[in-house]
Amino acid sequence: MEPLRFTKMHGLGNDYLFIDTRMMAEQPDSVWSHYAVVMSDRHFGVGSDGIILIAPSQSAPVRMRIFNADGSESEMCGNGLRALAKWLYDRGQLEPGQAIETGAGLLYPEVIAAEGGLARVIRVNMGTPRLSRSEIGMIGTASATCIEEPLEVDGSMVTVTCVSMGNPHVMVFGPLWDPRVMEEMGTKIEHHPMFPRRTNVHSVEIVDFHRLRIRHWERGAGLTMACGTGVAASTVAAVLTGRVSRNVEVTVPGGILEASWDDKSGNVFLTGPAQEVCEGTFTLR
Repeated sequence: MEPLRFTKMHGLGNDYLFIDTRMMAEQPDSVWSHYAVVMSDRHFGVGSDGIILIAPSQSAPVRMRIFNADGSESEMCGNGLRALAKWLYDRGQLEPGQAIETGAGLLYPEVIAAEGGLARVIRVNMGTPRLSRSEIGMIGTASATCIEEPLEVDGSMVTVTCVSMGNPHVMVFGPLWDPRVMEEMGTKIEHHPMFPRRTNVHSVEIVDFHRLRIRHWERGAGLTMACGTGVAASTVAAVLTGRVSRNVEVTVPGGILEASWDDKSGNVFLTGPAQEVCEGTFTLR
């Protein structure tokens, strides 16, 4: 393959390498999986939480495909979606009301603040949360939910609430885990037998009725500075368990997002920044 042009972007430190494949010859997924591993390496590659392909779509102007740093493919990424919306907007390719196809369906980003023709703040309709075990990808009765249930992890019991935002999330409420505990518990829960396709894991601390603090362990990426779908899922879980209002400010290691769960449409909305870091080319050697 010829050298790949990429754009490095991030949403609150959750960084991805964006590759426009719309005019490229189609490649097997194994190729993109390999590139994700090599390019994402922070010592021997470019460095990122993964790569995002700006791909052709049959149902929208573009399709977003996410390959994590370990080469696995994810269904959805909220920070990646905001960054993609900025990439398109800054290049005159995002029309008002335009959909982007994702593994979680068609989603609709909206640029709500711009400066000098560049998007600064993006609001994303993340869609409706899924609460059944079959939708989350959990073992157990397909139609059952998992709200404040015990999960055995290496002989200890952890209380978890599970939500899918097109990809699976496990929330643990309580004092915020430090990075060492987050890494230890994150990898154990990600690979827990209860989740055959693995899962994302979040430590969620309630600051007050309108504010959350969250640390993230992303499936296939590990500790990350932010996780948009994780913020959405954590907000839903906190509302379901009566801990917060439907409109909250969420602090993550990379910054602050605004999250709201609309009680009429059932959709979750995230509002926050996205930033372009650099452009370049990458040759696999």
